[in-house]
Amino acid sequence: MNKKKNGIGFIAMILIIAMLAACGSTDGASDSEKEESAAEKNDNELVFGQINWAENIAVTNMWKVILEDKGFDVKLNILNMGTTMKALETGDIDASLEIWLPVQDANYLEKYQDTVNFSEATWFDNAKVGLVVPTYVEEVNSVEDLNEHKELFDGKIVGFDPGAGTMEVTEQLIEDYGLEFELQQSSEAAMLAEIQEAVKDNEPIVAPLWSPHWVFSQFDLKFLEDPQNTFGGVEKIHHATRQGFEDDNPEVSEWLKNWKMDDKQIGELIDYVESAEDPYTGAEKWVSENEDLIGEWVK
Repeated sequence: MNKKKNGIGFIAMILIIAMLAACGSTDGASDSEKEESAAEKNDNELVFGQINWAENIAVTNMWKVILEDKGFDVKLNILNMGTTMKALETGDIDASLEIWLPVQDANYLEKYQDTVNFSEATWFDNAKVGLVVPTYVEEVNSVEDLNEHKELFDGKIVGFDPGAGTMEVTEQLIEDYGLEFELQQSSEAAMLAEIQEAVKDNEPIVAPLWSPHWVFSQFDLKFLEDPQNTFGGVEKIHHATRQGFEDDNPEVSEWLKNWKMDDKQIGELIDYVESAEDPYTGAEKWVSENEDLIGEWVK
């Protein structure tokens, strides 16, 4: 009985070894085919960094729709600004679609200009950044008025993501003007929720914001004057890509350089994305209604 079991076990073992050897041989023969298949798949794969800012969510999803219509497989990695720049440097992502210059993201340009490709082309040429307050806060119209009315704001500036260029410029602004204020870090969503709550209760609030942004269509807010021009004047929005991206994707690179939007177009896109069930669906609707404009980019 035991001998029978041992005999069967020995035969089974021989069969398993033979099967494994056959599998190994097959795998070895198909390695190149697998590599070719993977390479073929990766040729059409693009990875874009997405930052959880309203306009960034809108434009990354818009380009995902446009490029997937052209046969690309586009993945969006949700990252903060600092991580985005590091991922571009290492090649873990292909592109970031929102670089504000000459002021807001100047620190990233300085740090990564030798390892990341910053586009000379811009897709939005009339951007603005600064501190905002609700228009009913009539006694405060300039950054220079803030210290005098510190109590109104409990000595705090309601901020958003740490590491964002605008947050770093706001810290510089506090120093430049000697503001007796603390800049609070949170997220864009949390900052906007605080603005909404303050406006609802007719309370004062001060926060760093930028245009284009849908929040200006929802609430009456005003930019504070910045006599020292710490925030800069008009900002332009560029894109950035990993090194080698243009060589690997010359057509897509050219399309991104052709990309131009105005206030109305970006405002409408943000509205579509914000009001849809999901960002992609909103972007898809906007793209379908703006084929002529997109045709100018992807010609």
